[in-house]
Amino acid sequence: MTMTVGSKTPLIKTACLVILSVTLIVIGDTAGKELTRLGFEPLFVACARFVIAVLFLLPFSGLQFKELKLLITWPILFRSSLIAVGIVCVLTALKTEQMANVFGAFFIAPIIAFILSATLLKERVTFVRLLLVILGFIGVLLVVKPGFGVTKGIGLGFLAGCIHGTFIVTTRWLANKYRPRFLLISQLIIGSCIILPFNIGMQFPSLNFTAIVLLTISALGSAFGNLIIVFASRNAPASIVAPLIYSQLVVATVFGYFVFKDLPDNIALIGLVIIVISGIGTLWFANKQTD
Repeated sequence: MTMTVGSKTPLIKTACLVILSVTLIVIGDTAGKELTRLGFEPLFVACARFVIAVLFLLPFSGLQFKELKLLITWPILFRSSLIAVGIVCVLTALKTEQMANVFGAFFIAPIIAFILSATLLKERVTFVRLLLVILGFIGVLLVVKPGFGVTKGIGLGFLAGCIHGTFIVTTRWLANKYRPRFLLISQLIIGSCIILPFNIGMQFPSLNFTAIVLLTISALGSAFGNLIIVFASRNAPASIVAPLIYSQLVVATVFGYFVFKDLPDNIALIGLVIIVISGIGTLWFANKQTD
């Protein structure tokens, strides 16, 4: 079932799904950031969260023998590669940068998704929604501060956002062609295969109980968050789903403060507020269209 004008229920359901999704993803990334603070390399954390998620979720994925050949089809490989590279970029960025700043730069994603959904998926674009996307982009620029001492972490967050925006549109494209659980398990299996070779010979601290718990939280938070995004993408266009992900900024800022005592600087904070206003405005406008 896809969202159509005149029905508020799918939109409200989609908003709830996206907020739940981004909360789980931020929890996963918070655990990942803590692991890098304990001395684990981002590549190892990314690989471990993929592998652990495969081990936990494969028995429940409903994966059939006939679906194995789909793992080597280019759309599935492309989508899975996007999420694998994007997660490595985010975890590497979080190693040295505040969560709110990383996710502020990351929020180029809805803008990329908006552009791609309009050009490739031919989804409807309105003038008001375009203005809200431009407003969000201004907010991203205030966080990223291009040309004014942008850090490696913010640069990687920006790159991850570009990748994730493409991932959102690809997910929307494939959401009604494949089972949600297949899309999830395929990205986990392929992501594991992509990242695992880069961990060969890597030195990392010994795994203790705390590290195992954090790895599990990181893996399952990311996995279930991405599964929920697939369900949301089946109910609404990518141009609606993407701006809703702006709610991740609020969650990331809250977790960053209470867990790591991180707060963005004043200019970045203004940018974050603008980004949130853009996301809320998009949801309000989409809701008005269903009146």
